[in-house]
Amino acid sequence: MRKTRSRAIALTAVLSASALLMTACSSSGSGGSATTAGGDGAKVTLDVNLFGTFGYKEAGLFDEYQKLHPNITINYTSVEQEGDYWPAFLTHLNAGSGVGDVQGIEVGRIAQATSELGDKFVDLKTTSAKDGISKFVDWKEKAATTSSGAVIGLGTDIGPMAICYRTDLLKEAGLPTDPTELAAKMSTWKDYLALGEQYKAKAPANSAWTDSTGGLYNAILSQSKEQYYDASGKLIYDTNPAIKNAWDLSVKAAQDGLTAKLAQFSDQWNQAFSTGSFATLACPSWMIGYIKGQAGDSGSGKWDVAALPGGEGGNWGGSYLAIPKASKHQAEAADLIAWLTASAQQQKVFQKVGNFPSNTEAIAAVATVTDPYFSDAPIGKIFGDAAKSAPVQTLGLHDGDVKTQITNGLTQVEAQGVAPATAWSDVQAAVKSQVG
Repeated sequence: MRKTRSRAIALTAVLSASALLMTACSSSGSGGSATTAGGDGAKVTLDVNLFGTFGYKEAGLFDEYQKLHPNITINYTSVEQEGDYWPAFLTHLNAGSGVGDVQGIEVGRIAQATSELGDKFVDLKTTSAKDGISKFVDWKEKAATTSSGAVIGLGTDIGPMAICYRTDLLKEAGLPTDPTELAAKMSTWKDYLALGEQYKAKAPANSAWTDSTGGLYNAILSQSKEQYYDASGKLIYDTNPAIKNAWDLSVKAAQDGLTAKLAQFSDQWNQAFSTGSFATLACPSWMIGYIKGQAGDSGSGKWDVAALPGGEGGNWGGSYLAIPKASKHQAEAADLIAWLTASAQQQKVFQKVGNFPSNTEAIAAVATVTDPYFSDAPIGKIFGDAAKSAPVQTLGLHDGDVKTQITNGLTQVEAQGVAPATAWSDVQAAVKSQVG
């Protein structure tokens, strides 16, 4: 889910952060819940506030849950950009009002949530959701555990990485379209950029090798265990060789004219999925559904999926479902998130929008899934293999904030022609101002 995963934009039911705020505050019950819970069978409305595309609405899971539980009504809202969602949510969380009964937390925020906000969330070990905690990949729930041992979120998905590409554009440029053959020609990120130079030489008009420096940077860095913080919690982004490598390769792609200069999740970027403005892009599993939504039916059969360069898997994104203590319906909310994150439901979400399961039983169950939209690519195996070989990343307090500033710096280089050294100095100043 990404999304930063920033996760993918919701396919439907997308609201702005301010609209979400109004929705939450307009609910008739305190704590963002419209109906007061009572005894058995009492009508309860659960406010579920998320960002991007978690896939529950798209897979019909909210409707299914309401049929199974006629006393429950789900009031669902989603903010398009996680970067808008999180600050608005924090404002209400710290105020103790105006939050939903269920809130999403992106993986880049989970360290902040456990270290600074843990007392504001329900410990799921004390709820009906406790039985599901052990069913996720080990690192997923460890990351959602506070220093006192409380578990504040159930894992929704993880973001194993691949490269998604347009077969028709590569064929026109004389490059391989078979995923195995293509992957063999870009076993390293330098190979990937070299192949981009070949594409550029014979590319269709107005078509670049990849969409953006931001996407490329995130893909390269996704293969690193340590990113913005080390295991002791020290901020290391400006000394970490992995950050420098991802920055330098992304800058090279921009300066060599290999990117379409599109800011990810912008309107222009969305339109480019159907216009052929780029041939390849970094593709966490949640991007599968995003591409379908933006490219539409006319894109079916034109896309395929290949393994990520670099020789190992990466992870970009993934999220959690949490219950604020301000919720008046904590028991009902726990029942809901336990059901949404169970194996059967995670399998349905993966097959509908591509969000890869974090539930170990579901991971095994989707291993043979193929996708006709992506030329029958074995997406279950591709993303499953990527998940197995991806490093367990060290998460830090302000991962999301630092990543945003670095991608902003790359956009300066890419779209405005700012010198890389100047852009990096701007990044350092912005991080210091925001994070300290």
